[in-house]
Amino acid sequence: MDDCLLWSQLKAGDEEAFSLLFEKYYGLLVNYGKTLNTESEIVKDCIQDVFVDIWNYRNTLNEARVVKAYLLSSVRKRIVRLHERNHIFSNTINIDSIDFLYEYSIEDRLIADETMVKSVKKINQLINSLPARQSEALYLRYHQGLTVDQVSEVLNINYQSTKNLLHRAILQLRKEFPLTVLITILSVLSTV
Repeated sequence: MDDCLLWSQLKAGDEEAFSLLFEKYYGLLVNYGKTLNTESEIVKDCIQDVFVDIWNYRNTLNEARVVKAYLLSSVRKRIVRLHERNHIFSNTINIDSIDFLYEYSIEDRLIADETMVKSVKKINQLINSLPARQSEALYLRYHQGLTVDQVSEVLNINYQSTKNLLHRAILQLRKEFPLTVLITILSVLSTV
């Protein structure tokens, strides 16, 4: 069923639509949440809190243009608020200071070509060595398949800043790899 239709039904109080959205996105949200916080139970609690809020405030929710981006953004904000609350007696942290913890590993998808395996291992190292925001932007754009607009919404930065983050990340990768190899690997990322 279409996400926008499910969202509209949820807003109208349809518990089944709510459950379908929860089931559809829970695993994806847990995986994304673990990139921001390594404690699995905390991530799961944050996701459940997001869905509780969605249900409780369903009457006042806006129409979500892209439900997936809305949910990713909500989970990210919830985890950041939790970090801020936990550091209340120390310096308040900025959303930009949270480490992005996802470890790229796409070798399994490209085993067929031995030279590609070496390239993939090298690109994994390079992606994992990028600044956290660049790595997260690549993850959202290519691994989660979000548009640049949606990535900017999730990261809570403007469109041009998002394009700049992605551009700088890809430029860094292009220093080591020809464009054709990068295109192949990024296309595989989008299917993982």
